Amino acid sequence: MALRLYDSLSRTVRPLEPAQPPVVRVYGCGPTIYGRPHIGNFRTFVAYDLLHRTLIWRGFEPRFVVNLTDVDDKTIEGAAAAGKPLREFTDPNGEAFAEDARTLGILPFDDTPRATEHVDEMIAWIERLEERGLAYRAEDGSVYFRIAAFPSYGRLSGNRADGESGRSRIDADEYDKDDVRDFVLWKAARAADREVGAVWSSPWGEGRPGWHLECSVLSLGALGDTLDLHLGGEDLLFPHHENEIAQSEGATGRTFVRHWVHTRHLRVEGEKMSKSLGNTYSIPDLIERGHTPAAIRHLLISAQYRKELNFTFEGLEGSARAVQRLVALHRRLHDETVADADAEAGLAGIAETALAAFGAALDDDLNSSEALAALFVFLRDVNAALDRSGGVAGASELDVARDALASMDRILGILELALAPDDLDDDLAAWVEERIAARAQARVDRDWGTADAIRDELTDRGIVLEDTAQGTRWSRE
Repeated sequence: MALRLYDSLSRTVRPLEPAQPPVVRVYGCGPTIYGRPHIGNFRTFVAYDLLHRTLIWRGFEPRFVVNLTDVDDKTIEGAAAAGKPLREFTDPNGEAFAEDARTLGILPFDDTPRATEHVDEMIAWIERLEERGLAYRAEDGSVYFRIAAFPSYGRLSGNRADGESGRSRIDADEYDKDDVRDFVLWKAARAADREVGAVWSSPWGEGRPGWHLECSVLSLGALGDTLDLHLGGEDLLFPHHENEIAQSEGATGRTFVRHWVHTRHLRVEGEKMSKSLGNTYSIPDLIERGHTPAAIRHLLISAQYRKELNFTFEGLEGSARAVQRLVALHRRLHDETVADADAEAGLAGIAETALAAFGAALDDDLNSSEALAALFVFLRDVNAALDRSGGVAGASELDVARDALASMDRILGILELALAPDDLDDDLAAWVEERIAARAQARVDRDWGTADAIRDELTDRGIVLEDTAQGTRWSRE
């Protein structure tokens, strides 16, 4: 089966058909770096990564670009409030995004262009739109896109240029324009812009580019006039992506995007994320609470990208247990199963069935929840087969099972994180060993309550215990 994805423009699940296979030109709207991205942002970015890995797994050659928005109203307001120049304010936030992406095992992108580094191209783009009668200058020196001159406006979102749908979001623009529906391409400089150095010279006077324009110029500048895939959160579908289509196709005269993919929002404990509720957790926030990157990643991919995900701490604990089960299976396949050329445990058939189900789930609109289900059926069946064989398997079938687990994790990236070298400091390691010794003594004394309490104490710190005939072994989740 070919990889099939829901296309927001046609409103159908259809095969991915890049213009020049195996190359796939992919652009994803990245973070606005006015602060550290939160888990809601990373639900989208981990979905990007799942697709990135799947494309590679299926033999494509993705050219993957994700931008950094480092000049817009929010970044300027943040820089002004902090009393810093724009670049000095946004740089640490861009670095935080890269750090958190690495923490969650997100593959590096081919490029992460910043808006402020491509202002000259944006100015040239606006001049082209002016020449084509699609842009006009306002009295204050701003430049706007004339939606009435682009008849197909609204085909992505259904918000037509001649209707009221979505008007409240358009009205939020404070700048002068001929029609309330028009959107800004170039914003005349204001005092706050000058204060933080967010000002560039242009044929229309000093100012800065509009947010919508940034993504068109950065994506097409990096990947060519037509993108195979454009990704983003569902909140960007209108007006941002609708405006991208208008200004891109207006400037190039070519189809902007062949396939649009949008990710649903994340809720936290059933509530919409908001600063007022105090539930806009960052990745470091969760790690400080004792949760591991592997567990966070597992939870973020536990629902298919087009389904709303409810992020709960109970769910995160469940993800931690799931990660422990995967680590135990990896250990069993690599360290504990005896390879015997004459043995046959049936692992090869289990692996073949699992990989077929796993691949079918991914091909069916990147259904990560079904892919995880296939993985855990594999885990269950392999453990049952090894239990029946007394922990003995044929060498070749054992290799097949190991390869199947590794292949599935190349997409999911869970074991990759869980098995990463530990940076446990010496003091914490010594504490863990002390607590294990105390637990062992409590078990000798048949003080089961204390033994269980110590295990719980270690679990709360992300330490997994495994009692074996050779003693108690431990690892990080």
